[in-house]
Amino acid sequence: MPEAPEDRSPAWLRARRGVFALTWLAYASYYLCRKGFPVSKARLAGDFHLSLPALGAIDTGYLTAYALGLLASGLACDVVGARRLVGRGMLLAAAATAVFGLGSTSAVFALAFALNGLFQSTGWPGTVKAMTPWYRPAERGKVMGLWSTCYQVGGLAATALAARLLTTFGWRSAFLVPAALTAAVGVAVLLWLREPAAPRASAARRALRPTAESLRALATPLLWNLGAAYFCLKLIRYSLLFWLPFYLQRQLGYAEGSASYMSISFELGGVVGAVTAGALSDRLVGRRGPVLVVMSLGLAGAFFLYSAVAAVGPLANFGAMALVGFMLFGPDALVSSTAAQDLGGTAAAGTAAGIINGVGSFGAIAQGAVTAFVAERYGWPALFHVFIALAVLCALILTPFALRERRRSYSAAGVSSDG
Repeated sequence: MPEAPEDRSPAWLRARRGVFALTWLAYASYYLCRKGFPVSKARLAGDFHLSLPALGAIDTGYLTAYALGLLASGLACDVVGARRLVGRGMLLAAAATAVFGLGSTSAVFALAFALNGLFQSTGWPGTVKAMTPWYRPAERGKVMGLWSTCYQVGGLAATALAARLLTTFGWRSAFLVPAALTAAVGVAVLLWLREPAAPRASAARRALRPTAESLRALATPLLWNLGAAYFCLKLIRYSLLFWLPFYLQRQLGYAEGSASYMSISFELGGVVGAVTAGALSDRLVGRRGPVLVVMSLGLAGAFFLYSAVAAVGPLANFGAMALVGFMLFGPDALVSSTAAQDLGGTAAAGTAAGIINGVGSFGAIAQGAVTAFVAERYGWPALFHVFIALAVLCALILTPFALRERRRSYSAAGVSSDG
């Protein structure tokens, strides 16, 4: 079968649809191995007498291993290829999750979850890399916006499955069943994921050294610029994912079940935002920068609105938080996937995605301390002011990217392009 991106034969188009579906399913499936611990925390704390600091340390170990792993996985992906990295990463993540589900001590839980974070880091750079050669830059925004719903839908589905398993069969099932499902998808990736631009059998690959294209991408200032912006976005996103139900319940007086359902508004708005942002960036002929800057400023405005209407009533709260999700997930998806592909090109997309997401993931680590400190010391309204400041900072950080994009000087900045 022809393997050039310019080919549009029926066989090539079917293969492309297959890659879209399989990589979407693969990254969504990674979340199956992430959600068992958050859902089972209360049960584990009671059964094994785990303190809150112990539970927090397990979280921190996972997030730290994940962030560091992303920095390495992106480079490895461009050497060994997406199919090997993702397929083997899923199998290893499933194994670590199964070990957690069979464990009975805090030490086993901490080690297994940290290893899980390390193996989870293969997912984003690997799947973004796999998608890159199948779509031209002019169509990537819309396609990757739709594809990026994998981590929103995956998170929702994984949480629902883990909760059902926990309440029906016990906490161990919330780890063992998702591990089996993730392993099955990993095998499917190893068997069927197509790579039209397979890694070259070079000395660099045999020695597992970074490719020349990856090294050039690492030297690109715009790559680290996007990573810094993603640090701001991911700090906000993880804070809302981890703390929004708590805020709704403790601060606004919602019942436990109502708070959980209300918090879904954030990710529902995000699905629409990711697709919309990608489509808009394509309509601007691949100009991602203006969409990123405008939506980041829009995120600041959405937080200002939410802080004003959150206590008005459920409908206003739901709508305002959905707007926050819309404005956040739009630039979140564009920065971490489409812009990474544009910067890295086919040869270094894994490196670009890994660095951007890796730097951003340190924001996820920082959110716990930032959220707890600001909310406890100054109150929840002050936390929303911090988010407003971070959104404005994100827009400022992204401005050089937008200006450089406008001048069409990717090549002058040393960035490879496949467009």
